[in-house]
Amino acid sequence: MNFPGLLTLRRLAQRIDLKATRCVVCGTLCHEGPLCPECRQELKPRTGGYCPRCGRHFGEDDDTPHLCASCRSIPPPWNALGFHGAHEGLLRELVLTFKFRQGLHLTALLRDMTEQAFSRMDAPQPELIVPVPLHRRRLVWRGYNQSLELSRGITKRHHIPLSTKALLRTRNTIPQTQLEAEERRKNIRGAFKADEEVQGKSVLLVDDVLTTGATLEECAKTLHRAGASAVAVLVLSVAEK
Repeated sequence: MNFPGLLTLRRLAQRIDLKATRCVVCGTLCHEGPLCPECRQELKPRTGGYCPRCGRHFGEDDDTPHLCASCRSIPPPWNALGFHGAHEGLLRELVLTFKFRQGLHLTALLRDMTEQAFSRMDAPQPELIVPVPLHRRRLVWRGYNQSLELSRGITKRHHIPLSTKALLRTRNTIPQTQLEAEERRKNIRGAFKADEEVQGKSVLLVDDVLTTGATLEECAKTLHRAGASAVAVLVLSVAEK
């Protein structure tokens, strides 16, 4: 039996489209997942045309990834790199919002993008996940470690142990964003300490963005000195060198 009130509710539901959600990025009504078609297109992952060690982009997206000349001659201190895309456009804005503007509402989306990048990596499954740590003063000021938040999704989906004690920042350095490449390396040198927990284990080092690589290089070297058998790096975005 149909009642006038029920018919009115059905018509109203059809008009306002109760099955639709809001895009977490731009707020547009969408029907498939957390992103509208436009944002999904702009945030599609980079799946080819890059160096699998440093993330440097070249060629087209459908070109097979291969080592660049720099990584052939002087490879970085990690054996594999996973990332979602270039640190530009909408992805860059999301990373900056998440990191500097209390953008925790983006956590689920960015975790999913990080996990997908991890699934595309050409590397053995790690035995331990280690987020790049913040100094305790920076952590108190920001309220959360963005690298740790990204790491949680991989731990949950792939059941890989995560450690916040395996790598510690022992010195509160000047923010890297304020420095040039060579200054960044000097600034971050000796700023980390690794625990014996990493000895003999393959480690996945997680951060939000790879810019000059100074921080990740120092972290990877510190993990190797502590006895890590291998280090792979996973980030959301890679900046142009």
